[in-house]
Amino acid sequence: MAMESRNSKIETRNSDLTAVPQAKKPVRDFKDLEVWKAALELRKEIYKVAKSLPELERFGPANQLRRAATSVTANVAEGFGRFGYQENVQFCRQARGSVYELRDHLTTCVDASYLELLEGRRPDRIAQCITQLISGCLRSTLALKSASEGGQGERLSR
Repeated sequence: MAMESRNSKIETRNSDLTAVPQAKKPVRDFKDLEVWKAALELRKEIYKVAKSLPELERFGPANQLRRAATSVTANVAEGFGRFGYQENVQFCRQARGSVYELRDHLTTCVDASYLELLEGRRPDRIAQCITQLISGCLRSTLALKSASEGGQGERLSR
């Protein structure tokens, strides 16, 4: 029962993104990260949405959408460039927060009738997928941190 209520908070797993290949390639750069690639796809989608908004909203929702989308890829990249586990975790959490901010801005655009509900579904699904990928990165990084500290690392926080 506890597991059932916990899973109810997990976002829809349906995504318009292609399946991530199971073969592990060496990660040498942030551009090799699947989460960064997915966030880049989201950023491209969001820029299209922002461009379609009325001229009146160029400095309002359109700007906020672009900034939040850019923040996701930038934080993933910056976290990758940090040396410590905790710094990487911090930037992953910021990226995840930006994804939620982005989803809220999309909802605002739909509520204000700047965007049709169906038009907002694809970027929202991609955003949900990215949230899952970031959470996976967080779990992995925290597990590595815990292993390096002899099992004394922190848990993934919501």
